[in-house]
Amino acid sequence: MSHQPHHPTNRWLGAVTVILTLLGWSTVPLFLRELGERIDPWTNNGWRYGFSAMLWLPWIVWVWKSGRLRKGIWTSALWPSVANIFGQMCFTAAFVELDPGLVTFCLRTQLIFVAVMAWFMFPVERELMKTARYLVGVAMLIIGMAPVLLGGDVAWEGSNLLGIAYAMGSAVGYACYGIFVRKHMVHDHPITAFSVIAQETALGLLVLMLVFGRDRGGYVPQLSSSDLWMLGVSAIIGIAIGHVFYYTSIARLGVSVTSGVLQLQPFLVTIASERIFGETLTGMQWTGGVVAVIGAGVMLSAKGKGPRHVARAASETGD
Repeated sequence: MSHQPHHPTNRWLGAVTVILTLLGWSTVPLFLRELGERIDPWTNNGWRYGFSAMLWLPWIVWVWKSGRLRKGIWTSALWPSVANIFGQMCFTAAFVELDPGLVTFCLRTQLIFVAVMAWFMFPVERELMKTARYLVGVAMLIIGMAPVLLGGDVAWEGSNLLGIAYAMGSAVGYACYGIFVRKHMVHDHPITAFSVIAQETALGLLVLMLVFGRDRGGYVPQLSSSDLWMLGVSAIIGIAIGHVFYYTSIARLGVSVTSGVLQLQPFLVTIASERIFGETLTGMQWTGGVVAVIGAGVMLSAKGKGPRHVARAASETGD
């Protein structure tokens, strides 16, 4: 299906959806941080992904009834689903131990993990990763992340060390998720692929909630209406609708523009977190964060003769 990305109407739609994606995905860390005080991560994941999977189930049924659901797609989705489960587990747990801004800056490192995996799994990408532009971006990202992790008073003390470990684990999980989607589901429609992955991810997270969640997640209906509202909204804008806006933006604006705009997420999250939760980053951490995000942008803008799948996979964010 041709999207004609340069048509003015398509570009306006892309601009709207990428802004909505940025704003939506910037609120999710704030919701998770607030809900983390009352809802354990296992329960949070089980309810949010379970709800999102239910919203996308009709799409799968419609595609199946129309005869367009690829045979074997459920098997193909197993690897990306397992990676997504791991990434989601670490992502939600990180906000219990660490402030939202620092978590989202840590997640920029997933581009490095994507590059390492792509180097071994997709030889065609190696030419891109050998370019000077790409290597400069990698260096800037690594150099910038050092003061983000080391420059604050809280970064390596107590539970914050565990929070950073969770955030890094999430970056690894989401990097694997993007790589496995490319390897196993590259020929499927993006929305269909995500819908199938959402079902399998939800099933895994629901099982984990029943095993490890407080009261098997059964206490959620007794929460306050505001907590239930935040849980539902974060599921819709972070998972169910956020991914549709994301893929729509890619179709209308391209990978580089969409990914570049989404690099603003850590700054929006940190500014909001400072006002809501009192999170503060030192001047050194802010400087490092700026360098790291610019480095991520340089990586995403690198051009090679091969396809641009590395940038696309790396631009995924947490839900």
